[in-house]
Amino acid sequence: MGLARVDEREWLQPDPDRVARAEGFADYPEGIQLAPEAEAPGLELAAMLGLAGSLSEAAAAHHEDMCLLTRREGEDVYRLVGAAVAWPSDWRPAQKLGLSLTALHAPIHGYAEQLASGVDHFMERLEAGKIFGRCNWFIAPTRARRWVAEAPERAFARVDAENAGETLFVRSERQTLRRLPETGAILFTIGVYVEPLGALSDANVAMLERAVRSLVAGEGDRRGAGAYAAALIGYATRRGLGTGT
Repeated sequence: MGLARVDEREWLQPDPDRVARAEGFADYPEGIQLAPEAEAPGLELAAMLGLAGSLSEAAAAHHEDMCLLTRREGEDVYRLVGAAVAWPSDWRPAQKLGLSLTALHAPIHGYAEQLASGVDHFMERLEAGKIFGRCNWFIAPTRARRWVAEAPERAFARVDAENAGETLFVRSERQTLRRLPETGAILFTIGVYVEPLGALSDANVAMLERAVRSLVAGEGDRRGAGAYAAALIGYATRRGLGTGT
């Protein structure tokens, strides 16, 4: 799962841009999806953050999108019961509400076979007060924080090795998991950061070049890697960072 322990002081980004968050939710009201099971943990979360309100108010006051997962009575699987997501990475909360973890991650190559049992075990044993986090990355053709992917061949049609520094954008999600102590619900936060490829350090460009080369076929297809890989690798080579240099 690639999780690491996160200190409470490093849990959420300080000084969020609340104007950007308000605009994000105003432009994408369907990003807020709440099942009845989200009410109690939403209230608990808001109170924990010193706010009046529930999940949607908590997410609007912070940089991170926020989701709540709980187990229904008689079930041993966690389901998405609440989402306050202004800046989704190619998913629609309305289509995911109520789904189990395995169903939520169905588009991810190899999740059911390789990760599902480990994730379920982690969720079951996660203790209140402990926070764990990880980061992922995507290559996108836009710096927009709310991203809905289109056909890769069209999205990356104008990208080449010469302009990749300005036309490819590295989209990273800083994700955390923690259990709420009173309701036992699990809070999943997603902090989205987007930068043009050309703004990254040499070390990060070289890391991405190696990662793109090694993407497994299935996950690479889902990420549209075939449409941008040659341009990214060529760009890294032009900067003297490719594995062949």
